[in-house]
Amino acid sequence: MNNKKFILNADDFGISNDINRAIVEGYNAEILHSTSLCANGEAFHSAVNEIMPECPKLCVGVHLNIIEGKALNSPETLTELTDSDGNFNNGWIQLLLKSFNKNFMEQVEIEFRSQIEKIISCTKVSHIDSHVHTHGIPNIFNLTCKLAKEYGIPYVRTQFEKPYITKDISKHVNLKYPVNQIKVLLLNTFSLKNRRVVEEYGLKTNDYLVGVSYTGMMNNQTVEQGLEIFKNDNDIVVEALFHPYPSHVDEYKIIKNQNMKFKIENYGFEFTTYRELVENNYEKTH
Repeated sequence: MNNKKFILNADDFGISNDINRAIVEGYNAEILHSTSLCANGEAFHSAVNEIMPECPKLCVGVHLNIIEGKALNSPETLTELTDSDGNFNNGWIQLLLKSFNKNFMEQVEIEFRSQIEKIISCTKVSHIDSHVHTHGIPNIFNLTCKLAKEYGIPYVRTQFEKPYITKDISKHVNLKYPVNQIKVLLLNTFSLKNRRVVEEYGLKTNDYLVGVSYTGMMNNQTVEQGLEIFKNDNDIVVEALFHPYPSHVDEYKIIKNQNMKFKIENYGFEFTTYRELVENNYEKTH
């Protein structure tokens, strides 16, 4: 039995009609089988009522969002999270600093509950992650695990990414790359702590993530080379996240590249989803 698992997950499902249609394309190409649904996305109803019926085997997770767009709850309820029009108005560092405030965390819980309940009322979900990795912030991660346990969601994403360098030098000589490396350092540090929280709640998580180092620059090559470093490993679950906006041309091409799929399988990975891991009672062999 192959115990080396790979999950390709499209974040931001429901944020726009363009990304919704891209997810259908990836599903029909038999490359994309997993996505994360944003409850406050402008195209949420289209995602649920039009896209999901077209993709009956698509694994859907909860994409928590407290950093962009409108909240599901009123601004009077979320005074620490939104402006007077109900739009989220905190950046990532602000969320980190505010996460030590009890009142703030109570408001985050209110919004998280609303988002989770909206999604599980439409479909069964097997995993939770978040927009811009906000749930990786330790206090917010603890809350996320508490809610995952309560709502019966077995997998929570952690963001530990092994360092690797893609062969395309253009991806390193820009402003995005150094910023992404700061993110990797921060999220890797948090993930070491967050993995223990996963265990404390009796939940499960991926072992590694691919997609932070080259956020905004993902393509077939960055996915392949991010997985190549695991070619001699076994007993791992690696998730690669991407955002298949048609305007992100290289990232969009991921959903159509059969050659990438073959290369990843040659590294010994089996394509799967969190739902399949749950249904097959996936456990490590050591």
